[in-house]
Amino acid sequence: GVNRYPRKRPFDLRDEQKREAERRKWHEENFNDLWRTVPKPANSGNIIDDTLERRQRLGLPEENILYFLEKTAPKLQIWQREILRIVRNISQYFYPQTQTKVMNEGCATEVHYHIANRLYEKGLINDGALLEILHSHTSVVFQPEFDDPRYSGHNPYALGFNMMEDIRRMCVSPTDEDRAWFPNFAGNNDPWGTLKDAWANYRDESFILQYLSPALIRKMKLFSLNDDSDKDYLEVSAIHNERGYRDVRHSLAKQYDVAHIQPDIQVSDVDLSGDRRLIVQHRVVNGVLLDDKTATQVLVHMANLWGYEVCLQEVDSVTEDILHTYDPVEPVLDLGEMG
Repeated sequence: GVNRYPRKRPFDLRDEQKREAERRKWHEENFNDLWRTVPKPANSGNIIDDTLERRQRLGLPEENILYFLEKTAPKLQIWQREILRIVRNISQYFYPQTQTKVMNEGCATEVHYHIANRLYEKGLINDGALLEILHSHTSVVFQPEFDDPRYSGHNPYALGFNMMEDIRRMCVSPTDEDRAWFPNFAGNNDPWGTLKDAWANYRDESFILQYLSPALIRKMKLFSLNDDSDKDYLEVSAIHNERGYRDVRHSLAKQYDVAHIQPDIQVSDVDLSGDRRLIVQHRVVNGVLLDDKTATQVLVHMANLWGYEVCLQEVDSVTEDILHTYDPVEPVLDLGEMG
């Protein structure tokens, strides 16, 4: 329900209704059923040309599935389309926040930690209050080990707080290694200015790629594993040397890249004058397929909104080979009859 790239800000409902009326009026004024009886050129039977023309007319492929359903689903009523518009606008609003979890949580814990300590230094809170705050803070930034039952990946609070504390250290008391890796800010004695610049200009992926230091990689005992599904073993592909530090930083940053952590699913094709089956494609990256059960559940919801069958294909994003095709899913509800 989101556009990965910025578009014009949406109009309010009255503007949208006006534009919808103008589009409908234009189609009604320019429709002539006689064109259906005109003999087609000899090459009009070219399926590829017909497909390309239809996709171009419908604006396909379309990554924002809710937008496509809102504008094109044949059976939805006006109020139902408005609900889809509200949902996708809310999704668009929160979309950037999914790209700054480490930075948001790291900024919060960093600021809270230093505010509490500054209040204690000024005598505005007592020992008991500071200990209570530090106890809560320690629980928040706790990072379970990989073999801990509580482990579920990197704690964004822990990673963000440690990175920001490390930036402060490098600004105030850098080592020769820090100066070599971060000449732009190491030793500048302006930790808050450096952090404010990072908060304003980076998201999780780029923040890790630019600011994760070898010292913190060693402290957090980070290394990179190559997990090849065709092999029965794991390979340590990056260790604690100069090349390894860069590989670890790049690999960790990629885990926060929305292009890798969120599936790229697009409306690929639909024949409005035929069976009206909606064809959706998942652009597979690194061979990672969708979960069958979850995908089928989503297809049912999509079919309910579309009103006709929906088919999902998983296509390799590099070779364009079809890796898996789901059976067409029919709607189980007729939303067009809802009043």
